[in-house]
Amino acid sequence: MHEQTRSPARRAGLYGLLSVAAFVMLFPFLWTVVTSLTAGGNLGDGPTLWIKNPTLDAYRTLLSALPMWRVTVNSFAVAVVSTLAQLVTGAMAAYAFSRLQFRGKGLVFGVYLATLMVPLQVLVVPLFIEMKTFSLQDTYFALLAPSFASAFGIFLVKQAIDGVPRELDEAATIDGGSHLRIFATIILPLVRPALATLAIFAFMGSWNSFLWPLVVIRSPEFMTLPLGLSTLHGQYTTQWNVVMAGSVFSIIPIAVLYLVAQRHIITGLAHTGLK
Repeated sequence: MHEQTRSPARRAGLYGLLSVAAFVMLFPFLWTVVTSLTAGGNLGDGPTLWIKNPTLDAYRTLLSALPMWRVTVNSFAVAVVSTLAQLVTGAMAAYAFSRLQFRGKGLVFGVYLATLMVPLQVLVVPLFIEMKTFSLQDTYFALLAPSFASAFGIFLVKQAIDGVPRELDEAATIDGGSHLRIFATIILPLVRPALATLAIFAFMGSWNSFLWPLVVIRSPEFMTLPLGLSTLHGQYTTQWNVVMAGSVFSIIPIAVLYLVAQRHIITGLAHTGLK
């Protein structure tokens, strides 16, 4: 009886703790929206959720100061192409590492995993020199090239393929199935949660990418959304409500994508054993 009377209190305490944690995580986003709707929003006033003189002037200024349609389309196109490329290269490489036998497979896969420890800042200079050597800087290809393949994506999908019973491959081989047929008709349908997880991470990474576009892009027509928003910062003064309005534009697609696909993210990570 004592445990039954104490259980609702524990549950209430747990829900209260989770509510506080959720509010702490959501507060920066709420503050961003409030600042974007506040006339002359100033970050020096401190964090607040109270909208003073709500107005859409910041959004009007944003649309007049930046070619929002162009930079948004650029970001979306680059993110979609980059995501598709990582799905194709990641799935094919993962199948090779998981199912094919070749000399030095363990060493090559170890080298791939080692690249995960190399930050982008270290690679920016050699990548830029490579693009400049082939006269590819300030192009869409320059934006896309470094993201055509992902070591994390290969590892993620390989873990999922390793969980597929090899007996299915053997049965298909006995029926005369080639590696391409086994890959397309057996492996890919069974690792869809992992592919969905990779697609979401790849899209988010490309959408939020700032450093590489900043280095390789000079022409306004090739600017992505993060790079365009950086131009809103003035040398001496900054209209923070306009900057926050741009941040809202940038956050909304990612938030919608995550809310729609969160089930696939959880399932994919659970199937691959990642935490």
